Order: sequence, then structure tokens, then C-alpha cells
Amino acid sequence: MTGAGGNDNFATTRWTLVVAAGERSAPAAAMALEELCRIYWYPLYVYARRRGRTREDAEDLTQSFFARLLARNDFAGLAPERGRFRGFLLASFKNFLANDWDRSQRLKRGGGIATLSLDWQDAETRYQIEPVDLASPDKLFDRAWATTLLDCVISRLGDEYVAAGKAALFNELKSCLAYGKGAVSMASVAAALGIAEPTVRVLLHRLRHRFRDLLRDEISQTVDGADQVAEELNTLFAAFG
Repeated sequence: MTGAGGNDNFATTRWTLVVAAGERSAPAAAMALEELCRIYWYPLYVYARRRGRTREDAEDLTQSFFARLLARNDFAGLAPERGRFRGFLLASFKNFLANDWDRSQRLKRGGGIATLSLDWQDAETRYQIEPVDLASPDKLFDRAWATTLLDCVISRLGDEYVAAGKAALFNELKSCLAYGKGAVSMASVAAALGIAEPTVRVLLHRLRHRFRDLLRDEISQTVDGADQVAEELNTLFAAFG
């Protein structure tokens, strides 16, 4: 996976692989699209539920949408101006829902077409605790997108710390990412780790710096140009506003 550090590397990110594929049958693009779908399916499930679909209907619709999208292996029309994977995903799903795909037409799970393995129980559990004041399905989609993206970044960051033999350090400091500056006692973290408080502050600074780098990198995987990263960051923060 490449970073968002420069335009030279940007063409190899997941979403730009998909966009660049055009009408060609490109295995790398198909794999990139499947990876993006596997990561970011939950916001579509949330969108369908908030649009009034039952749990079962939302599951069937989300899975059928991805089965159809992946089976076609055709990325015609994905011009660079289509930009963000977030926008493409939601617009495509809205079109899918607008078509007359009743239950008898949907691709049921296990219906002979390869589908994504998705954790529906976890999805419904997460949906039940989504904010009820976000009445707009589009707003809830953006919030679910942002939450999923942040979860991906924290998971990647945790993997790095585990690989470096610093799992205990990450477990103590990660709450500082979730709750913000000043919300967690540096003294209590220092006591738990058995190190000096000034050292904790230095380590936390490094953690936050790496978190920001990974966040920009994760966003770069879902847009079609480095100039859009800042815009997506603004969308992400606005989703929690």
C-alpha cells in the first residue's frame, strides 16, 4: 500500500487502480475494488436500514449490490472526475435501490455468485447504537464511512505497534486518540507503563503523528487525486459535528 506523500505514487492506490482500469478486464483493479468493498460495506448497510429497510432486506440488498458490482468486472464510466470512492459507492447503491429489484430478483447469499463474507450480526449491533438524531440516510452514511475509516487506521496503527513489540504501549495510549487531548490522565498512563510522565507525552506525540500519517494514507486509497485528501478530511470531521 502506498502513502499519500506524492503524486508519483498516487496512481498505485486502490481506488485509482479501479478508475484507471476503464473498460479493460484488469485483475488488479478487480482485487482493489473488492478490497474497498470489503472494508467499506457497512455504510451502505446503514444507509439501507435508515431508508426503512428491514435487517434482512438491508443484508440482501447490500450483498446483492456487491455481487453484481464485482461480477461485472467492468469499470466503464469511472472517469477521474468521479473522484471519491465514497461518492461512487453511495451513488451506485442509490441507483441500485431505485431499480425494481424486488426480493424475487435479488441475488441471495449462496446463489452461485461469489459474494463477500460480511459480519451481519456485528453490523446490526453497530446500527442499533448509531445516533438517532441523524435522520438523513446520507448523513448517517457519511458518519458510518468516517467511523469505518478511523477503525481501519487504528487497526493498522495497532498492527504496527504489535509488530514492533509495543502492544502494551499502544493499548494504554490508544484511548488518547479516541478521547482527545486532556481526556486521559498522563500520570495514570505513566504509572500503568512504569515510565516517566514526560516520556509518555513524547510517545503520545509520536503516536498521534503516525495516526495522522496513516489517516491521510487511508483516505488517499479512496480518492482519485492527492488534492482531494484534505477535502475528505474535512468531510470526515464534519460527520462527527
